[in-house]
Amino acid sequence: MAHGGHYREAHPLVFVFTHWINLLCIFFLAVTGFYIHFPYLTGIFAMSLMRGVHFFAMWVLIINLTLRIVLAFFVKDTLLLGVRGPVETDIRNWLPQKENRHQFFQTLKYYLFFRKEGVISGKYGNLQKIAYIATVPITFAMAYTGFCLYPPFMQAAFFRAGSEWVGGVMNMRLVHYFGMWVIILFTAIHAYLANIYNFAPSRLIFLRKETPAPGEVAAK
Repeated sequence: MAHGGHYREAHPLVFVFTHWINLLCIFFLAVTGFYIHFPYLTGIFAMSLMRGVHFFAMWVLIINLTLRIVLAFFVKDTLLLGVRGPVETDIRNWLPQKENRHQFFQTLKYYLFFRKEGVISGKYGNLQKIAYIATVPITFAMAYTGFCLYPPFMQAAFFRAGSEWVGGVMNMRLVHYFGMWVIILFTAIHAYLANIYNFAPSRLIFLRKETPAPGEVAAK
């Protein structure tokens, strides 16, 4: 990480929208998922409502994630952290970069508290890239396990095979449940690390307010 500025070039507005759609979907999936696992409301329509909201949020999340992947090949943003530019298509941030591909172990030492300062690198560090890319198969895997548990789909051969592979529907429920905790913990750690130096990233994402680098005059 760098102690530089935080600029709109790093987070185009369309990526801000997809980011917060993801967060809202994760929130509703977690709340409704807890209810489905531990029903804490009464009423004949409560479970149906929660399942409906759960699967609606799942579809929105999958569509939003797919859109985000496609946009990475077309929308441009910054390649370096804490500076204005250079600007290139976002997919470049997910591929190995000369700015940070040699910094894996130094970055790991920083996150393990063996190094005081974060390394200056590309927009995303090595571990960030691995973590963010990992959310793609994890999200699709969570959708699959959800279908394995949903009565209208659970008897279909494709989903029944998954349940049988893990030892039955009850085991699949556990896989889905603990998978939710993986996503919740990832979200919490992501929020912490994004603001580890200050709240400039959150000001940019929430308010679109830029934070200039030290010594730089703020843009009017």
